[in-house]
Amino acid sequence: MEVEQIEIRDHIKRFAPFDNLPDETIDRLATQVEVAYYRAGSTILTYGESIGDLYFIRSGAVEVYRRNGDLYNRLSEGDLFGQLGLMMNKKVRYPATAIEDTLIYLIPDAIFQELWEAGEHFADFFDIEDQGLLRAAVSRQEKANPLMTSRVRKLITRSPVTAEASISIIEAARLMTEEGVSALVLMNPGMQVDQEWRPGETPLVAGIITDRDLRTRAVAEGLDYSTPVSEFMSTDLVYIRSDQFVFEAMLSMLKHNVHHLPVLHRNKPIGVVALSDLVKYESQSSLYLVSNIHHQVDVRGLKRLSRDTAATFVRMVNEDANSHMIGSAMAGIGRAISQRLLELAEEKLGPPPIPYCFMALGSMARDEQLIVTDQDNALVLDDSFVPEEHDEYFKALAKFVSDGLAECGYAYCSGDIMATNQAWRQPLRVWKEYFTDWIEKPDAKSLLNSAIFFDLDGIAGETQFAEDLKALIATKAQRAPRFLAYLAHAALNRKPPLGFFRDFVMENDGKHNNSINLKRRGTAPLSDLVRVHALACGSRAQNTFNRINAIEETQLLAEGVANNLRDALELIAIVRIRHQALDIEAGREPDNNIEPENLTRFERRNLKEAFQVISNAQKFLRHRYHASGGGSIN
Repeated sequence: MEVEQIEIRDHIKRFAPFDNLPDETIDRLATQVEVAYYRAGSTILTYGESIGDLYFIRSGAVEVYRRNGDLYNRLSEGDLFGQLGLMMNKKVRYPATAIEDTLIYLIPDAIFQELWEAGEHFADFFDIEDQGLLRAAVSRQEKANPLMTSRVRKLITRSPVTAEASISIIEAARLMTEEGVSALVLMNPGMQVDQEWRPGETPLVAGIITDRDLRTRAVAEGLDYSTPVSEFMSTDLVYIRSDQFVFEAMLSMLKHNVHHLPVLHRNKPIGVVALSDLVKYESQSSLYLVSNIHHQVDVRGLKRLSRDTAATFVRMVNEDANSHMIGSAMAGIGRAISQRLLELAEEKLGPPPIPYCFMALGSMARDEQLIVTDQDNALVLDDSFVPEEHDEYFKALAKFVSDGLAECGYAYCSGDIMATNQAWRQPLRVWKEYFTDWIEKPDAKSLLNSAIFFDLDGIAGETQFAEDLKALIATKAQRAPRFLAYLAHAALNRKPPLGFFRDFVMENDGKHNNSINLKRRGTAPLSDLVRVHALACGSRAQNTFNRINAIEETQLLAEGVANNLRDALELIAIVRIRHQALDIEAGREPDNNIEPENLTRFERRNLKEAFQVISNAQKFLRHRYHASGGGSIN
């Protein structure tokens, strides 16, 4: 060994995590190290560039930054950086600059990966602030995108422009022009923006109008300019709180197809967030896509946009959006396509003879839809429904929408859970009977096939019908231990792919031989078991993350378990999402099957941790409902 290599060896072994490595390992490492010198002020790493070494600071000082330019950490002798890029996708995640003349030892990626895989002590050193492996992995992801770290209040640059709802069209137009705003917040008589308000009192805000409303609801309809805007203002308002994150504002706009959100602080409006305010954030394209969907005049136009859906998905993945953001955005796009298809169907068939609600089921209802998906939907009809008089219309409407969704890439449901199936095209009273029977007279077979109906969301028409069903489910389910036991039994049918020694258990089905289906063996069993606990708690939440939050508030789970479930869901979902994005970029048909040899060591290690969380949660579920007296789980 040369003198310089001996000096490298003696210096590196003074610092963790190298201080616990065997002498022969340190000797071999020292022969592989290269030395680099950086002057003060020079760039060491640039975001997004390829990285092939772990950086060890021999002398000097380095600043590491977040993607948005904020300082992340200041490092000195013995500190390491660059490991996250090596563990993820071999791209720099945190830029670095020398703030003093700095000498760096470059440890090759191959050596780093070998040490990571071989030694628990070495690998555990790279956990963040003594967090668990999953928490560390997920927290790194959360810090990567400003949508997840910026609060809505940062978008507010001025107080809302307000007027009483009795203001005329011409007065509203003049005020909005003078103030240079695209939305006007309309107050109830005698109410002021800054006055105190308590629940139960008359709301401060009566409604909102936008420049688009003036064009489409006033001018285009030929209304007299003296008409009060209260006659066409939006009254069913969607708000956002000032302490919520920007990504939540984005998701709210997606879900409700609105371009303006009043912002509340302590129940008082302090501003309005517009679509244009989100342009500075990278994932705004999904909002524009939804807007474009609603402007299409036929199914062919909607089908053409399916390519944009895939591009939006890939863009959000590459911008480090988390699984909740991506799942909600894709569900928002799916909702918008369904809504537009319903409008086109009504244009073709005429207005519906009675009120109806179009329900999304499964992943779309949970805001967890990805690019590989099928359609699950149903129709809830008004109780005035008479089959002989009305069913022909709704059968045709269901077929038009289902065929249109298939044209747009949403495959027909193999289990026939679609509104085209007469069983799932029924009046509200029948749906209430369905859920009452499932809950009060459960059996294993019916619940295995009907569990998907407990993830529901009204996306068009009389959406209150869906809310009525959610209320019924929440009331009855928590009082039905036998139903919960059967549902728990169904939730245990899908196991995480871990063997006796925590090795991966591969699929063996021919086409996807020696792979792991991350939906069937990961996200699905996790969402299944969370659904059981959420229903037991009386929660109306649909999204799995929101259900975990609701469960956590009841203290049903031991301390820390809810966090583990959240982290496991995020980790498995984001690996699945990235796999699909890579397939799309490579021109392959995306799927849910990953081959472990194509994963990084970091991903393999953390997937095993995530699957273990699911396994432990299933053991708890089995114990809870075996011992509950509500029914045995075999």
